[in-house]
Amino acid sequence: MVDIKDRFKQVFSVLKSELLNDPAFEFTDDSRQWVDRVVEYNVPGGKLNRGLSVIDSYKLLKDGKELSDDEFFLACALGWCIEWFQAYFLVLDDITDNSQLRRGQPCWFRLLDVGLIAVNDGLILRNHIFRILMKHFKGKPYYMDLLELFNEVEFQTASGQMIDLITTIPGKKDLSNYSLSIYRRIVQYKTAYYSFHLPVACALLMAGENLDNHIDVKDVLIEIGTVFQVQDDYLDCFGDPNVIGKDGTDIQDFKCSWLVVKALERVNEDQKKLLFENYGKADKACVDKVKELYNALDLQGVFTEYENKCHENIMKSIEAHPSKAIQAVLKSFWKKIYQRKK
Repeated sequence: MVDIKDRFKQVFSVLKSELLNDPAFEFTDDSRQWVDRVVEYNVPGGKLNRGLSVIDSYKLLKDGKELSDDEFFLACALGWCIEWFQAYFLVLDDITDNSQLRRGQPCWFRLLDVGLIAVNDGLILRNHIFRILMKHFKGKPYYMDLLELFNEVEFQTASGQMIDLITTIPGKKDLSNYSLSIYRRIVQYKTAYYSFHLPVACALLMAGENLDNHIDVKDVLIEIGTVFQVQDDYLDCFGDPNVIGKDGTDIQDFKCSWLVVKALERVNEDQKKLLFENYGKADKACVDKVKELYNALDLQGVFTEYENKCHENIMKSIEAHPSKAIQAVLKSFWKKIYQRKK
């Protein structure tokens, strides 16, 4: 029996083949090989959680009924649109962050024959989303809603990225610019909308729902997405590298992390001076001083209290929703991340 993830990957092959044979562009052999390589290198290599969440959410909205082949294919296609969306942003994000590795391999722009061609490749990936939507959803009553949804989430994500980038401009690094309100704005726009709201919004549209009637659902998903990023920030410092698969670098990278924001709320003047002097420096001794300060401020305890409080509030919001199917969707998202270790 083929499992859902395998079937999902089969749909990827179909979509990629369609894009490589798109009649709107007369591919040469070289250009077809290049686009094939761009897609293979950047789109399918992650955990695929966002894309698979569309299928899971749609099934729950259908009360767990078996999906028809057509329904399953369309849910997969929307899931892959989200994976393409993420690939597009990651290709450009790695350039702006001057990153080295992505998913255990060199960032696309780091390849010798790629370089800044990656900027255009990112745009190609972005346009693939709308080619997929046009081919498979143009006749659907919710087609325009899908276009508006992806355009809106793209704007939100790019805006979050902008806020993140301008708060860490080289030469203008200043911890006094960091606050909980700035942090929440970055996280909500840069991560929560496309990672949590977008998959469920796609499933709701497929189920014939009007998104304007589900603002409360979006609010819960944005809150779940915020907790997810706070967990990431926590694990970057306190997680086991053998479990999370990487060494944390938020301190040396001067990231507007939840931990540094909470530290700034709790420090006395001497601790504040130490933090300002050592945060954002690659020197191990400086990183160790910041981590010692985090321990002195009991940020592990602060995080545990925060996560437990969020659990209480989010579950209360979910259980207040009148639809059991939507409750099931929201609970499935929360169950996946609550008290996660990686």
